[in-house]
Amino acid sequence: MTTESLAPEAPPVTEGPVLRRVAAAAFLGTAIEYYDFFIYGTAAALVFGRVFFPGLGAPGALLAAFSVYAVAFLARPLGAVLFGHFGDRLGRKTTLVCSLLLMGVATVAVGLLPGFEDWGWWAPLALVLLRACQGVGLGGEWGGAALLLAEHAPPGRRGRYGAYLQLGPCVGFVLATGGFLALSEGLSEAAFQGWGWRVPFLASSVLVLVGLFVRLRIEESPLFEERSAPSHPPVVAVLRGHGRAVLLGGGAIMIGYALFYLTTTYSLAYATAQLGVDRGLVLGLLLVGAVGKGLAAWWVAGRSDHWGRRRTLQYAGALAVAWSAVFFPLLEAGRTVLVAVALCGGMVVLGCLFGPVAAFLPELFPTSVRYTGAALAYNLGGVVGGATAPLVATRLTAAYGTAEPVGWYLAGVGLVSLLCLFGLPEMAGGLLGPAAGRELPSTSGG
Repeated sequence: MTTESLAPEAPPVTEGPVLRRVAAAAFLGTAIEYYDFFIYGTAAALVFGRVFFPGLGAPGALLAAFSVYAVAFLARPLGAVLFGHFGDRLGRKTTLVCSLLLMGVATVAVGLLPGFEDWGWWAPLALVLLRACQGVGLGGEWGGAALLLAEHAPPGRRGRYGAYLQLGPCVGFVLATGGFLALSEGLSEAAFQGWGWRVPFLASSVLVLVGLFVRLRIEESPLFEERSAPSHPPVVAVLRGHGRAVLLGGGAIMIGYALFYLTTTYSLAYATAQLGVDRGLVLGLLLVGAVGKGLAAWWVAGRSDHWGRRRTLQYAGALAVAWSAVFFPLLEAGRTVLVAVALCGGMVVLGCLFGPVAAFLPELFPTSVRYTGAALAYNLGGVVGGATAPLVATRLTAAYGTAEPVGWYLAGVGLVSLLCLFGLPEMAGGLLGPAAGRELPSTSGG
């Protein structure tokens, strides 16, 4: 438990220009961090197997690249604890600047990393270390950015302002995928494999400088400045007093992570390597789908202010379970129209799943441990849903010769997420103060 008083707290009064700067900083910083994170996934599907694991054969190299890909997810809870500690102790703004710097340095270093032919096994070992640094940086990013928006926004519009944060990953994905599409189409295969894939990583240095400029100009959260610090380290306080919210919150969003990485990273590798679909076509369809994802996230996040966060996520989770049954049969049909429906439809469902999350998770925790609690829940969902999905999918496809069993795996993840949502309360429209999250035993309101 925390040492904060449980008395209700008035919502922060944030002027329009300040709130707009906060929204812009959250959106831009998150877009940059997710751009950095996503370019690894695209490179893992297209290049890294041959660059860093050339002696393992095509299936083994892909599995090794996806295994390194999963390292970042395992590191994300560490980032949530580390940055959450300082975010709850020192402030949201300073911590977000540090997370952006860590992610940017690690990403640029990947772009400079020699391949296996030059460094031998030191190359993949360094790749693992840098990918872990990316995970730590992203583990501290989302929670802090979500809190800045949630703690500045009016209670009745918390979902709408949270949508700015959820648009960041969409833009990051568009930049990452669009960059690789332009390079893969504009360069020869030898040039792309030799040096072209490094350009998106090196370009991150410019984006990070822009993000730092914007983030250094925002104001600290008013609720943080008024809060009382917990007597214990934030991670101890949140696990003692709000462990159930962390576990159920993480479980509730893991279907979104699983669907995202199966729709993007895994489907890109499977469609191009196993189904013979043109790489440029898949990347182009994912770009179109990312636009649909952003529009869906924006609309659903706004509706969650009226429908309630939990109910909205339950609708989206049920939609994801139903989509799991048709996604891979559509993809394996191989026809352009059906592949487009599979990829773009999956991205729209993702927007529905992630739209309300930036408001939903912060509402489960009191101010003194909100950074740690929201970041831990978000990143635990990423470990279970995102890190394992491409690995499980690769093994299932190898075992059965088809991706159809992957759909049943995805449906199972979705059902678990729905069960977790039934154990969480409806907090939409409530005040974000010391008493936030105290209603967890109740499941009314949705």
